[in-house]
Amino acid sequence: MKPWIQRSQCCGCAACAAVCPFGAIRMKTDWEGFLYPKVNKRKCRDCGLCAEVCPVKHEKQARPEPVYIGAQAKSDALRFGSASGGVFPILAGYVLSQNGVVFGAAMEEDGSVRHREITKAEEIPLLQKTKYVQSDVSNCYLRIKGHLEAGRLVLFTGTPCQCQAVRLYMGGENEKLLLADLVCYGVPSPEVWKRYRRELEKRYKGPMTNFCFRDKRKKDNGRTVSARVGGREYVRSMEKDRFCRLYFKNFSIRPSCFSCEFCTTDRESDLTMGDFWGIENVRPEYADGMGTSLLILRGERAARLFEAVKQKFRYFCCQREDILQPRLCGPTPHPGKRRVLMKLNRLLPLYITEWLLRRR
Repeated sequence: MKPWIQRSQCCGCAACAAVCPFGAIRMKTDWEGFLYPKVNKRKCRDCGLCAEVCPVKHEKQARPEPVYIGAQAKSDALRFGSASGGVFPILAGYVLSQNGVVFGAAMEEDGSVRHREITKAEEIPLLQKTKYVQSDVSNCYLRIKGHLEAGRLVLFTGTPCQCQAVRLYMGGENEKLLLADLVCYGVPSPEVWKRYRRELEKRYKGPMTNFCFRDKRKKDNGRTVSARVGGREYVRSMEKDRFCRLYFKNFSIRPSCFSCEFCTTDRESDLTMGDFWGIENVRPEYADGMGTSLLILRGERAARLFEAVKQKFRYFCCQREDILQPRLCGPTPHPGKRRVLMKLNRLLPLYITEWLLRRR
């Protein structure tokens, strides 16, 4: 069989493996820590279902003109516990109150990041806050399908490619399925994250029991990193954290992210969530350092959802030009010599890799 997608374009959503009726596709981790499909040619029947659910191969469909909103949860506790303005826990709480199910990325006890489902309000914090690691969604497709067939409302949150993969796997539009994607910078390598965790645990002589990529204790819009390792708390600015520096220098990002076609406001998800960049210029009274969410609503499902929860927000409507930011205008640029540095990273400590990256 001919590959339905080039390896450099694959986003690792695992929809192809989930949809294959012959069990011919398995997701395998490569040396960078990213998942890619591996096809068993003896089992493959060339049915083409893998190509049909591939979010990268799919041509975009026209959606209604979006509505652009800036929002903050009225509850300070919700804002403090969220990466941006506290939109997600309110949306999730509403869906759960309707006997629905919510899917999102959670950090497991071993530090890995995987999507999981929750059915209780007290579980919402498991899915809150940003995780700068690519999440494994492979276990979600059949679960989501089962809930939809049972008539339950489902909210799925993830990267734009993950949301599109879920949408295609479920056969397109479904009134019970709400897809909320993120303004995504690009997904970092699980292998680099694993090495970073090991270095922290070695340095602090104990296991990592908590990690927060966007800590708001300094009211700096979440530009502080905190962790608990070996019983000690580790707190520093994002600019001084080695993992975050490598990520925002574009070193650890998945190859397909450099040509991502979802870095636009024109998406097929019901809504998009993210940080409201430049809020101090649009609505200065919202710029208190505790985060404001950007919301892009598309279509009636999103409008109905926001209408049901809007009383829990301070919010304002705005124009497209007010919310534009780099990852809504184009993908993250390739840093150059990335592959060489990733290979060196397999042999050298992360601090040496970072030193080489600065000297390029």
